[in-house]
Amino acid sequence: MFVLKNVGKLIFGSSSQESMIELPQGQLYLVRPLSPKGYSELIFKDATARIRRTGQDYQYQLVVQRVYEEGEAELADDEGEDEALNALAAEGDEKTFLLDEALHFRVESREGSQKVLAWKDLSGDAGDVYEFVCDPSIKSAQVEAFERISRQCQYERKYRKPHSTASAADLQQFDFEEQPIPQASPIHSPTLARSIDSSDAMFQLKNEANAGSRRESGPSTAAVLGEPAPRESYEQKPVNTPSPKKAGPPEPPAKPEPVEILSMELGELHFFDFPSGAFVLQDTSVTAQVSDIGKWNYWLHIESSDRQWLGIPVVADINPVFNFEFLSFIFNQFTEDGSAYSWLLRFKDTKTLERFQDGLMRALWEQLNEVKWTKVKEQDRQYVLDAFGDLNMEDAPIEEEEEEPEEVEEPEDDAPQSEHYDSEEEQDDVETEPKDPYTNSALAVGYKHDRSFVVRGPKIGVFKHTPKNHLEFTTNISKVETPHGKSFVPKKVMLHNEDRNLILQNDTDPNKLYRMDLEYGKVVDEWNVHDDIPVVTFAPENKFAQMTHEPTFLGISRNALFRVDPRLSGNKLVDSQLKQYVSKNDFSSVSTTEKGYVAVASNKGDIRLFDRLGINAKTVIPALGEPIIGLDVSADGRWVLGTCRTYLLLIDALQKSGKNEGKLGFEKPFAADSKPQPRRLALTPEHVAQFHHETGKGVSFTPARFNTSKTNEETSIITATGPYIVDWNLEKVLRGAKAPYIIKRYEDNVKADDFKFGTDQNVIVTLPNWVNMVGKQHLKRPTRESIAGDFQRLSTPRRSSGRVGTRESGRYKLGKDEVVNSPY
Repeated sequence: MFVLKNVGKLIFGSSSQESMIELPQGQLYLVRPLSPKGYSELIFKDATARIRRTGQDYQYQLVVQRVYEEGEAELADDEGEDEALNALAAEGDEKTFLLDEALHFRVESREGSQKVLAWKDLSGDAGDVYEFVCDPSIKSAQVEAFERISRQCQYERKYRKPHSTASAADLQQFDFEEQPIPQASPIHSPTLARSIDSSDAMFQLKNEANAGSRRESGPSTAAVLGEPAPRESYEQKPVNTPSPKKAGPPEPPAKPEPVEILSMELGELHFFDFPSGAFVLQDTSVTAQVSDIGKWNYWLHIESSDRQWLGIPVVADINPVFNFEFLSFIFNQFTEDGSAYSWLLRFKDTKTLERFQDGLMRALWEQLNEVKWTKVKEQDRQYVLDAFGDLNMEDAPIEEEEEEPEEVEEPEDDAPQSEHYDSEEEQDDVETEPKDPYTNSALAVGYKHDRSFVVRGPKIGVFKHTPKNHLEFTTNISKVETPHGKSFVPKKVMLHNEDRNLILQNDTDPNKLYRMDLEYGKVVDEWNVHDDIPVVTFAPENKFAQMTHEPTFLGISRNALFRVDPRLSGNKLVDSQLKQYVSKNDFSSVSTTEKGYVAVASNKGDIRLFDRLGINAKTVIPALGEPIIGLDVSADGRWVLGTCRTYLLLIDALQKSGKNEGKLGFEKPFAADSKPQPRRLALTPEHVAQFHHETGKGVSFTPARFNTSKTNEETSIITATGPYIVDWNLEKVLRGAKAPYIIKRYEDNVKADDFKFGTDQNVIVTLPNWVNMVGKQHLKRPTRESIAGDFQRLSTPRRSSGRVGTRESGRYKLGKDEVVNSPY
């Protein structure tokens, strides 16, 4: 049916291929010896196992198929009148796996001459294995021949040449000696489940998985025509998710006349189908052309001999992802009616994909920078290409995939909250809409004391972090005004001086900063930084300076980096520690390490690394093209994290070779032919399309941050886009996992977010009218259910929970200025 549940199906196409060898009778189990999900599961009571050729050279599948008893299949067909549903149910009748060394396929003999075939379930938990227990009627010679052919197939896949060229030693490498295969015991029968999982499950060799169809006399009409074959989704728990606006791909616009063709290659075209959560083969042979159409505009056009499939401008929003392991390019399309789609191109070999990547990246770079790609230095071009490829970081820990933490049954306080905080509040006093015209806009999380501060118009709400990891409303600073009594809305806030002060900036007067004394809840100082240098943003003198009495801090303008010292008379800018550039660098963000090293990013997309102020940068990291809107640095300076609108940029600042080996880019410059290794962190195109499908908006990340601790290294990254918070697992990122993040959806857009200090298990989330501390156990892998969100329990307030909006509640909305007016 050409519906692709994984890359195995993507690569191999139809399942109607030649079988090489077959074991005609046995039982298939899924054994989970280390998992709390249950020890084992009987998949097929009666089944056959065989090795099958595919439509591609040197590619083979291990196939286990259910066998019906006489009359059973006909009875099943008679029970269902809907052919489409019957076909979908038949998906569970066959399990297919790419026959690759990653499976660790092996055979074991047990007492009583029982033979067991086993291989890893690489889409499951650590230690999970599939086991095919052969019927006693199967002869040992048959099993030995099956094992021998499996090794030959793995050899051909690995080396891309016939197994006849292999020696016995060459085949011996596919003899995997593992721990004894665990005994399988049938616990329960499986429930057919389908979900949209991460592209980690779609694009890793180790997840060639659990998709197939009943044996048919021929392919379906939809498959022959190359049209999508959407199918409904069966879940263990039904989920009401809206259907996509269109069942199939949209009609392409007219192809513009190219000024120059940058690349033109042949490939396969696949379309992501929302109902089935799969890529659907559209055409086995298309031409993908990237062209310059003039005035820094570029076009991607895909067509076959008899159809125009796709035409889109090449812009950052297409979210390009290149996967060289599977020779694939995945990207998004956004149409004028607000719809979003995800496409996949697969090429015949690495060189073809490289040529296409060169053309597309040249187009994207020139569109973003309005600079010709040929004028960029070779090492800078390679840096850009590396950032958009699927790279694994050097020195990444090699470990087994850890289990996803079990959700603690701790109810999250999601009922609507009152805008009031007075002690006489009644249970029915629940206002779901605020009465003031402001919304929450900024967040500052305390390091020294367990407090968080949320800006809402000219007011600041103060929240205490409770021992049970909730937020407890403490007080409301109802008037933010200058020492002269002029009210203003803080644009930027930063905790200072052991969290006793809050540094504020008034957007209408960028040359001045203000100090609020949090013990009094009022602004006590107005600082004129410099008459001619407006402050774009500011940062602490070092990573943990807000926990100390350090009086100075750093600031940037569009083309200058400087220190601010409030102890100076007159202007507070320290002239001796001012680095000002003649050209307009358009600086946008600044961050510091524990040692006080400084990273400065710009709207041009480049990042400068300094070991101190007043001098030239030790390292300049090239721009990928998009403006950097946020910047963070790990405490030790190893990792630099930039936030762009549609992706994050993680950069390893440690030098691996040369005379400065072991030094950071902050301390010594990288060699001319050696740039820091980048890692572009983006949502998978499938998830981008689903986010857009749910919200009607594209990706727009909030400034991403590492978790911060004085004693532990960084392990996670938090950011948000629209109503979703996204938590990236740093270890999985460094291992090269394809979707190393978990999400949670809220009803409103997230305005600001940050980790609680000292942990990565709790995140403080600020919505327009709501503040919450959420535990990581409430974040889930991106699936159809988690992307759609579960708001059923938010529809009505809980009457049994006592007073709504009490101080013991998990989160509070900032209220009107009558809520609390007591000193902090």
